[in-house]
Amino acid sequence: MSAGRIVRSRVARAREFLLRKLLSDLGYSLLARETTPSAIVRYLDQYVVGQDEAKKILAVAVYSHYRKIATFANDQGAIVKSNVLLVGPSGTGKTLLCDTLSRMLGVPFVTADATSLAQTKYVNEEIEAALLRLLDRADGNVEKAQHGIIFIDEIDKLKATGGESRAISGESVQHALLKIMEGSSVKLRDDRYLDTSNILFICGGAFVGLENIMSRTHGFGFIATSSDDNRNILDRLNKRVKPTDLFEFGLIPEFTGRLPVVATLHSLTRAMLVSIMSVPKNSIYRQYIEIFRGEGVELSIEQRVFEQIAEIAIEYKTGARSLRGIFEELITPILYVVPDRPEICKVEIHSLFEDARFFRRK
Repeated sequence: MSAGRIVRSRVARAREFLLRKLLSDLGYSLLARETTPSAIVRYLDQYVVGQDEAKKILAVAVYSHYRKIATFANDQGAIVKSNVLLVGPSGTGKTLLCDTLSRMLGVPFVTADATSLAQTKYVNEEIEAALLRLLDRADGNVEKAQHGIIFIDEIDKLKATGGESRAISGESVQHALLKIMEGSSVKLRDDRYLDTSNILFICGGAFVGLENIMSRTHGFGFIATSSDDNRNILDRLNKRVKPTDLFEFGLIPEFTGRLPVVATLHSLTRAMLVSIMSVPKNSIYRQYIEIFRGEGVELSIEQRVFEQIAEIAIEYKTGARSLRGIFEELITPILYVVPDRPEICKVEIHSLFEDARFFRRK
């Protein structure tokens, strides 16, 4: 070997050693010793109501993911990732869980829409756009971006149908996602490279109809159920979503293999919807309490109002998504008046269907 090649080889090894040390340091900094799965769940509990089992599964998956990065950073080869699939109806908190998790860890986080990927002929460009957004969230820091989280929503919409063009079929999008989910070096438009080997991918979807597939698989250990039980079947079988169920639903085996961890989120109950509006640290009620306090006004809303809003949200069948809109409808006419009337010191709301009561300063 020539002297020049020997020097280049040593430089390359030194560069690799420094890179791996950086990755190791970054991995440990992401998860301090006190950041255990139970600590992650306690943090999520402050912002996300319910879904206890899904929180535990997600917390362990994330803990395991970043510990692998730290532990095996000095070994050759990429880590075997445990990407996550979240199964649950719309509005049950899938995106909120991922966003809250990323804020706790201090890692960049972006969402992508599987439906949009399936509606374009330029799937790879859409995937690259998601990676560029992740890099932007990391303030241009490539190393930080390479340890971020990407949430792909509505992944259940990627099953191909007979009328789809092969170029834009859901199955073709699944194939396009395989490489980056497993880990690959992607060249971006500015000639920079982003390695996805340590990016955690979390996919989510409602998977409407999956419960019917699962109800037919009782020969594999499931309990047969009648059609009357279908509304609650995911609750009872929340730990038993099998790869074969996902195959039958429409996900290809290779894609399902990239999502070894599956967590199920349940439909929100009336009590959970009520709690979502008032209990979390960043709940909409607490936010408006602070807004009114800034105007020198005390805001008081009775429990019955939240229950009435929850009832309407249940009728809308959109989970927690409609809560904010209904609450805003309630608050808008009140907040329109309050800033122009400095004599008001308190506002009480006793019912969604009654006018608010205004109290003047004495």
